[in-house]
Amino acid sequence: MTEPASQPASPAAPLTEAEDKQWASFAHFGNILSLVPPLIIWLVFKDRGAKSNVEGKEALNWGINVAGAEIILFILSLLTSFTIFLPLIFGLLSWAVIIVNIIFAIMGGIKVNGGGSYRYPVNIRWIK
Repeated sequence: MTEPASQPASPAAPLTEAEDKQWASFAHFGNILSLVPPLIIWLVFKDRGAKSNVEGKEALNWGINVAGAEIILFILSLLTSFTIFLPLIFGLLSWAVIIVNIIFAIMGGIKVNGGGSYRYPVNIRWIK
C-alpha cells in the first residue's frame, strides 16, 4: 500500500482590505501587552496584506525599543541599588516608558483602524 503524495502547502489567501486594516491596528494595540503580539501578527500576516506588513513592522520596532529601554532601566536600577535615590528615579522612568508606550500604542491603533498610517515619533527601526 502506498501513501498518498502529500501536496505542498498552498499560501494563505490574501487579506481583504478590512481584515488588513484590522490586523494592522491589532499590531499597534498589541504593544500594550508586550512586543510578542506585534511580532506574531507581523510574522503571520506580513505576506497576506500590505498594511499589516508595514504597520506590523512599525509596531514591532516600537515594541523592541520599549523592551530595550525597560531592560536598560532595570539594569541601571540594579547597578545603583546601593544608593538611595537613583533606583527610585530609574523606577519612575520605567513607569514613564510604560505610560508613553500605552498612549502611543492606542494612538497608533486608532489611527490605523481609521484608515491611516502611524509612525512612532521616536522609533529606531531595527526591522526594515
